[in-house]
Amino acid sequence: MEANFTHHQSAHCENGVASNLLKHNGLTISEPMVFGIGSGLFFVYLPFIKVNYAPAISYRPMPGQIFTKLAKRLGLKIKRQKFSSVSNANKALDENLKKNIPTGLQVGVYNLSYFPEEYRFHFNAHNLIVYGKTVTNYLISDPVMENVTTLSHAELNKVRFAKGAFAPRGQMYYPIHIPKEVDFKSAIIKGINNTCRDMLAPVPIIGVRGIKYVAKQIRKWPIKYGTKKTNHYLAQMVRMQEEIGTGGGGFRFIYAAFLQEASVILENENLQELSLEMTAIGDLWRDFAVNASRVFKNRSIREDEYNIIADELFAIANKEEEFFKKLKKAIN
Repeated sequence: MEANFTHHQSAHCENGVASNLLKHNGLTISEPMVFGIGSGLFFVYLPFIKVNYAPAISYRPMPGQIFTKLAKRLGLKIKRQKFSSVSNANKALDENLKKNIPTGLQVGVYNLSYFPEEYRFHFNAHNLIVYGKTVTNYLISDPVMENVTTLSHAELNKVRFAKGAFAPRGQMYYPIHIPKEVDFKSAIIKGINNTCRDMLAPVPIIGVRGIKYVAKQIRKWPIKYGTKKTNHYLAQMVRMQEEIGTGGGGFRFIYAAFLQEASVILENENLQELSLEMTAIGDLWRDFAVNASRVFKNRSIREDEYNIIADELFAIANKEEEFFKKLKKAIN
Protein backbone atom coordinates (compact mmCIF):
# COMPACT_ATOMS: atom_id res chain seq x y z
CA MET A 1 0.00 0.00 0.00
CA GLU A 2 1.49 3.31 -1.06
CA ALA A 3 -0.17 6.61 -1.99
CA ASN A 4 1.24 8.74 -4.81
CA PHE A 5 2.56 11.28 -2.31
CA THR A 6 5.09 14.08 -2.88
CA HIS A 7 7.41 14.87 0.03
CA HIS A 8 8.38 18.52 0.65
CA GLN A 9 10.95 19.38 3.31
CA SER A 10 10.02 22.15 5.74
CA ALA A 11 11.43 23.97 8.75
CA HIS A 12 8.85 22.78 11.28
CA CYS A 13 6.88 19.57 11.60
CA GLU A 14 3.26 20.64 12.15
CA ASN A 15 3.42 23.38 9.50
CA GLY A 16 5.10 20.99 7.09
CA VAL A 17 2.59 18.18 7.67
CA ALA A 18 -0.35 20.58 7.18
CA SER A 19 1.15 22.10 4.04
CA ASN A 20 2.04 18.69 2.55
CA LEU A 21 -1.36 17.12 3.31
CA LEU A 22 -3.19 20.10 1.82
CA LYS A 23 -0.99 20.16 -1.29
CA HIS A 24 -1.69 16.45 -1.75
CA ASN A 25 -5.41 17.24 -1.58
CA GLY A 26 -5.25 20.08 -4.10
CA LEU A 27 -4.76 23.24 -1.99
CA THR A 28 -1.42 24.90 -2.64
CA ILE A 29 -0.29 26.62 0.55
CA SER A 30 3.22 27.35 1.83
CA GLU A 31 4.59 26.44 5.23
CA PRO A 32 4.82 30.12 6.35
CA MET A 33 1.21 30.71 5.28
CA VAL A 34 0.07 27.68 7.31
CA PHE A 35 1.98 29.01 10.30
CA GLY A 36 0.69 32.58 10.05
CA ILE A 37 -2.97 31.81 9.40
CA GLY A 38 -2.82 29.18 12.14
CA SER A 39 -1.41 31.75 14.62
CA GLY A 40 1.66 29.63 15.26
CA LEU A 41 3.87 32.34 16.73
CA PHE A 42 3.66 32.21 20.49
CA PHE A 43 5.61 32.12 23.74
CA VAL A 44 4.67 30.40 26.96
CA TYR A 45 6.60 29.50 30.11
CA LEU A 46 5.14 26.61 32.13
CA PRO A 47 7.30 26.03 35.24
CA PHE A 48 4.76 23.54 36.62
CA ILE A 49 5.26 21.21 33.61
CA LYS A 50 8.65 19.55 33.21
CA VAL A 51 10.03 18.50 29.82
CA ASN A 52 13.37 16.73 29.95
CA TYR A 53 13.66 17.72 33.66
CA ALA A 54 13.32 21.43 32.90
CA PRO A 55 10.40 23.89 32.91
CA ALA A 56 8.39 23.72 29.68
CA ILE A 57 9.07 26.65 27.38
CA SER A 58 7.32 26.78 24.02
CA TYR A 59 7.57 29.17 21.11
CA ARG A 60 4.38 27.78 19.58
CA PRO A 61 0.87 26.89 20.84
CA MET A 62 -0.29 23.44 21.93
CA PRO A 63 0.20 20.59 19.42
CA GLY A 64 -2.54 20.52 16.80
CA GLN A 65 -3.74 24.09 17.30
CA ILE A 66 -1.97 25.51 14.24
CA PHE A 67 -3.68 23.09 11.84
CA THR A 68 -7.01 23.38 13.70
CA LYS A 69 -7.07 27.19 13.48
CA LEU A 70 -5.90 27.11 9.87
CA ALA A 71 -8.73 24.72 8.97
CA LYS A 72 -11.36 26.84 10.73
CA ARG A 73 -10.22 30.05 9.03
CA LEU A 74 -10.08 28.51 5.55
CA GLY A 75 -13.26 26.46 5.90
CA LEU A 76 -11.50 23.09 5.81
CA LYS A 77 -12.63 19.97 7.65
CA ILE A 78 -10.00 17.87 9.42
CA LYS A 79 -10.72 14.52 11.04
CA ARG A 80 -8.78 13.79 14.24
CA GLN A 81 -8.75 10.57 16.22
CA LYS A 82 -7.06 9.37 19.42
CA PHE A 83 -6.99 5.79 20.63
CA SER A 84 -6.84 3.86 23.87
CA SER A 85 -5.36 0.75 22.24
CA VAL A 86 -2.53 0.09 19.80
CA SER A 87 -4.61 -2.39 17.81
CA ASN A 88 -7.41 0.12 17.18
CA ALA A 89 -4.87 2.80 16.21
CA ASN A 90 -3.19 0.42 13.75
CA LYS A 91 -6.51 -0.65 12.28
CA ALA A 92 -7.63 2.94 11.65
CA LEU A 93 -4.30 3.92 10.08
CA ASP A 94 -4.19 0.83 7.86
CA GLU A 95 -7.74 1.48 6.65
CA ASN A 96 -6.68 4.96 5.57
CA LEU A 97 -3.63 3.62 3.77
CA LYS A 98 -5.78 1.07 1.91
CA LYS A 99 -7.82 4.05 0.65
CA ASN A 100 -4.59 5.88 -0.36
CA ILE A 101 -5.12 8.58 2.31
CA PRO A 102 -1.78 9.96 3.60
CA THR A 103 -2.30 10.53 7.31
CA GLY A 104 -0.72 12.90 9.81
CA LEU A 105 0.41 11.56 13.17
CA GLN A 106 1.52 13.16 16.43
CA VAL A 107 4.43 11.15 17.84
CA GLY A 108 7.22 11.12 20.41
CA VAL A 109 10.72 12.00 19.25
CA TYR A 110 12.80 9.78 21.55
CA ASN A 111 12.31 6.54 19.59
CA LEU A 112 12.43 7.95 16.06
CA SER A 113 15.23 5.74 14.80
CA TYR A 114 15.99 7.90 11.75
CA PHE A 115 16.66 10.99 13.90
CA PRO A 116 20.29 11.76 14.80
CA GLU A 117 20.90 10.65 18.39
CA GLU A 118 21.51 14.20 19.65
CA TYR A 119 17.96 15.18 18.58
CA ARG A 120 16.25 12.21 20.23
CA PHE A 121 14.88 13.20 23.63
CA HIS A 122 11.54 12.96 25.43
CA PHE A 123 9.36 15.33 23.40
CA ASN A 124 5.90 14.18 22.33
CA ALA A 125 4.70 16.97 20.03
CA HIS A 126 6.38 15.94 16.79
CA ASN A 127 4.36 15.45 13.60
CA LEU A 128 4.88 13.29 10.51
CA ILE A 129 2.91 11.72 7.67
CA VAL A 130 2.46 8.03 6.96
CA TYR A 131 1.76 7.50 3.25
CA GLY A 132 2.20 3.75 2.83
CA LYS A 133 2.97 0.38 4.32
CA THR A 134 5.03 -2.68 3.44
CA VAL A 135 5.22 -6.09 5.10
CA THR A 136 7.82 -4.82 7.57
CA ASN A 137 7.70 -1.01 7.53
CA TYR A 138 5.53 2.08 7.38
CA LEU A 139 6.54 4.68 4.78
CA ILE A 140 7.20 8.01 6.47
CA SER A 141 7.27 11.57 5.18
CA ASP A 142 8.76 13.56 8.04
CA PRO A 143 8.80 17.18 6.81
CA VAL A 144 11.92 18.14 8.75
CA MET A 145 13.90 15.43 6.91
CA GLU A 146 15.34 15.95 3.44
CA ASN A 147 13.98 12.65 2.09
CA VAL A 148 11.26 10.13 2.91
CA THR A 149 12.15 7.37 5.36
CA THR A 150 10.63 4.36 7.14
CA LEU A 151 9.78 3.03 10.58
CA SER A 152 9.17 -0.61 11.44
CA HIS A 153 5.69 -1.52 12.63
CA ALA A 154 6.97 -1.83 16.20
CA GLU A 155 8.84 1.50 16.03
CA LEU A 156 5.76 3.35 14.82
CA ASN A 157 3.66 1.83 17.61
CA LYS A 158 6.25 2.99 20.15
CA VAL A 159 6.34 6.62 18.97
CA ARG A 160 2.53 6.81 18.54
CA PHE A 161 2.05 5.74 22.16
CA ALA A 162 4.99 7.52 23.79
CA LYS A 163 4.44 8.34 27.47
CA GLY A 164 4.89 11.61 29.32
CA ALA A 165 3.83 15.24 28.79
CA PHE A 166 1.63 15.77 25.71
CA ALA A 167 1.36 11.99 25.17
CA PRO A 168 0.03 11.53 21.60
CA ARG A 169 -2.27 8.58 22.37
CA GLY A 170 -1.99 7.33 18.81
CA GLN A 171 -3.38 10.58 17.40
CA MET A 172 -3.95 10.67 13.63
CA TYR A 173 -5.50 13.38 11.45
CA TYR A 174 -6.20 14.16 7.80
CA PRO A 175 -8.35 16.52 5.70
CA ILE A 176 -11.78 15.26 4.67
CA HIS A 177 -13.12 18.42 2.95
CA ILE A 178 -11.44 21.31 1.16
CA PRO A 179 -13.70 23.93 -0.48
CA LYS A 180 -13.14 24.82 -4.13
CA GLU A 181 -12.36 28.41 -3.15
CA VAL A 182 -10.82 29.69 0.10
CA ASP A 183 -10.64 33.25 1.40
CA PHE A 184 -6.97 33.79 2.15
CA LYS A 185 -7.38 37.52 2.88
CA SER A 186 -9.88 37.06 5.70
CA ALA A 187 -7.93 34.11 7.11
CA ILE A 188 -4.67 36.08 7.16
CA ILE A 189 -6.25 39.00 9.03
CA LYS A 190 -7.80 36.65 11.61
CA GLY A 191 -4.51 34.82 12.06
CA ILE A 192 -2.53 38.03 12.61
CA ASN A 193 -5.06 39.48 15.06
CA ASN A 194 -4.99 36.23 17.07
CA THR A 195 -1.18 36.30 17.24
CA CYS A 196 -1.16 39.93 18.36
CA ARG A 197 -3.67 39.12 21.13
CA ASP A 198 -1.56 36.18 22.29
CA MET A 199 1.74 38.00 22.29
CA LEU A 200 0.32 41.09 24.02
CA ALA A 201 -1.80 39.10 26.50
CA PRO A 202 -1.93 40.49 30.08
CA VAL A 203 -0.80 37.14 31.50
CA PRO A 204 2.61 36.85 33.20
CA ILE A 205 3.70 33.58 31.54
CA ILE A 206 2.43 34.22 27.99
CA GLY A 207 3.70 36.37 25.11
CA VAL A 208 6.03 39.29 25.70
CA ARG A 209 5.22 39.29 29.42
CA GLY A 210 6.21 35.63 29.53
CA ILE A 211 9.55 36.44 27.88
CA LYS A 212 10.19 39.16 30.47
CA TYR A 213 9.25 36.75 33.25
CA VAL A 214 11.78 34.18 32.03
CA ALA A 215 14.44 36.91 31.87
CA LYS A 216 13.78 37.60 35.55
CA GLN A 217 13.97 33.88 36.33
CA ILE A 218 17.36 33.56 34.62
CA ARG A 219 18.73 36.06 37.17
CA LYS A 220 17.30 33.96 40.04
CA TRP A 221 18.08 30.42 38.85
CA PRO A 222 21.82 30.40 39.73
CA ILE A 223 21.08 31.53 43.28
CA LYS A 224 18.08 29.26 43.74
CA TYR A 225 19.25 26.11 41.91
CA GLY A 226 23.00 26.45 41.34
CA THR A 227 25.01 26.59 38.13
CA LYS A 228 24.51 23.02 36.93
CA LYS A 229 20.72 23.09 37.05
CA THR A 230 20.57 26.63 35.66
CA ASN A 231 22.71 25.61 32.69
CA HIS A 232 20.42 22.63 32.05
CA TYR A 233 17.40 24.95 32.02
CA LEU A 234 19.16 27.30 29.59
CA ALA A 235 20.12 24.39 27.34
CA GLN A 236 16.51 23.24 27.23
CA MET A 237 15.34 26.75 26.36
CA VAL A 238 17.81 27.02 23.49
CA ARG A 239 16.97 23.52 22.27
CA MET A 240 13.26 24.38 22.07
CA GLN A 241 14.12 27.62 20.28
CA GLU A 242 16.65 26.41 17.75
CA GLU A 243 16.56 22.64 17.36
CA ILE A 244 12.97 21.41 17.50
CA GLY A 245 12.30 22.04 13.82
CA THR A 246 11.51 25.73 14.21
CA GLY A 247 13.74 27.01 11.46
CA GLY A 248 15.61 28.94 14.15
CA GLY A 249 14.90 32.05 16.16
CA GLY A 250 11.84 30.57 17.86
CA PHE A 251 9.78 30.67 14.62
CA ARG A 252 10.51 34.37 14.05
CA PHE A 253 12.03 33.79 10.60
CA ILE A 254 9.05 31.70 9.48
CA TYR A 255 6.69 34.43 10.68
CA ALA A 256 8.69 37.04 8.76
CA ALA A 257 8.26 34.93 5.61
CA PHE A 258 4.52 34.75 6.30
CA LEU A 259 4.27 38.54 6.59
CA GLN A 260 6.12 38.89 3.29
CA GLU A 261 3.56 36.63 1.56
CA ALA A 262 0.68 38.35 3.37
CA SER A 263 1.85 41.79 2.24
CA VAL A 264 1.35 40.73 -1.40
CA ILE A 265 -2.04 39.07 -0.87
CA LEU A 266 -3.39 41.98 1.20
CA GLU A 267 -1.56 44.64 -0.86
CA ASN A 268 -0.24 46.08 2.39
CA GLU A 269 3.31 47.47 2.19
CA ASN A 270 3.43 47.93 5.96
CA LEU A 271 3.55 44.15 6.33
CA GLN A 272 6.62 44.00 4.09
CA GLU A 273 8.41 46.49 6.37
CA LEU A 274 7.30 44.55 9.44
CA SER A 275 8.59 41.35 7.85
CA LEU A 276 12.08 42.88 7.79
CA GLU A 277 11.68 44.00 11.40
CA MET A 278 10.66 40.49 12.49
CA THR A 279 13.71 39.06 10.69
CA ALA A 280 15.90 41.41 12.73
CA ILE A 281 14.18 40.24 15.93
CA GLY A 282 14.85 36.65 14.86
CA ASP A 283 18.53 37.55 14.57
CA LEU A 284 18.44 38.82 18.17
CA TRP A 285 16.92 35.53 19.32
CA ARG A 286 19.74 33.68 17.59
CA ASP A 287 22.33 35.93 19.23
CA PHE A 288 20.71 35.15 22.57
CA ALA A 289 20.90 31.41 21.80
CA VAL A 290 24.59 31.65 20.91
CA ASN A 291 25.44 33.59 24.06
CA ALA A 292 23.31 31.31 26.28
CA SER A 293 24.97 28.23 24.77
CA ARG A 294 28.40 29.65 25.60
CA VAL A 295 27.21 29.95 29.20
CA PHE A 296 25.84 26.42 29.58
CA LYS A 297 28.85 24.96 27.77
CA ASN A 298 31.16 26.89 30.13
CA ARG A 299 32.75 28.79 27.25
CA SER A 300 31.68 32.27 28.23
CA ILE A 301 34.40 34.72 29.26
CA ARG A 302 31.97 37.46 30.33
CA GLU A 303 31.55 38.34 33.98
CA ASP A 304 28.04 38.36 35.43
CA GLU A 305 27.02 36.19 32.47
CA TYR A 306 23.54 35.22 33.66
CA ASN A 307 22.49 38.84 34.17
CA ILE A 308 23.87 39.77 30.76
CA ILE A 309 21.84 37.15 28.87
CA ALA A 310 18.80 38.09 30.99
CA ASP A 311 19.27 41.69 29.81
CA GLU A 312 19.43 40.46 26.20
CA LEU A 313 16.19 38.52 26.61
CA PHE A 314 14.43 41.47 28.25
CA ALA A 315 15.49 43.69 25.33
CA ILE A 316 14.02 41.16 22.88
CA ALA A 317 10.73 41.22 24.79
CA ASN A 318 10.58 45.02 24.55
CA LYS A 319 11.21 44.92 20.80
CA GLU A 320 8.52 42.28 20.33
CA GLU A 321 6.04 44.30 22.38
CA GLU A 322 6.64 47.30 20.14
CA PHE A 323 6.49 45.10 17.03
CA PHE A 324 3.13 43.48 17.80
CA LYS A 325 1.55 46.82 18.65
CA LYS A 326 2.63 48.07 15.21
CA LEU A 327 1.44 44.88 13.52
CA LYS A 328 -1.97 45.15 15.17
CA LYS A 329 -2.28 48.73 13.97
CA ALA A 330 -1.11 47.85 10.43
CA ILE A 331 -3.69 45.11 9.98
CA ASN A 332 -6.63 47.07 11.42
